Amino acid sequence: MAERDANVETLMSSPVQTIAPDATIAEAARILADEGIGSLVVGDEQLTGIVTESDIVEAVADELDPSQPISEIMSDPVVTIQRTDSLQVAAERMGHNSVKKLPVVEGGAAIGIITTTDLALHLPDYQVSMAHQAEPDIVDGEWE
Repeated sequence: MAERDANVETLMSSPVQTIAPDATIAEAARILADEGIGSLVVGDEQLTGIVTESDIVEAVADELDPSQPISEIMSDPVVTIQRTDSLQVAAERMGHNSVKKLPVVEGGAAIGIITTTDLALHLPDYQVSMAHQAEPDIVDGEWE
């Protein structure tokens, strides 16, 4: 079992599944379903956004055309973390910014991802409180 002060790298899933910003909502939905995952990092060489199952569900609820590019529904800027940050920092960052998935970045590219599920499974006694609104300094993204 991972300790709170262990590095993010100990729990992150890698490699991370990426998708191009011009891929369609339908393509993103198909990848999520086929891979059994909850999110896709947008951008291969450089992280430009993230699209989640919730984004896809909201797009369907809003009756968006599934042939629209995911850049229309992706979250941007993206709250990120570095592989050397502690699991406690990851949990606090998720809680303070009301996000459930943190891409792990290096040189601007996503090299992995860590989720609230990862933390819950490995840190069952560590409580994280979620904020009602993201921290104001995340407007431009949190990069390395």
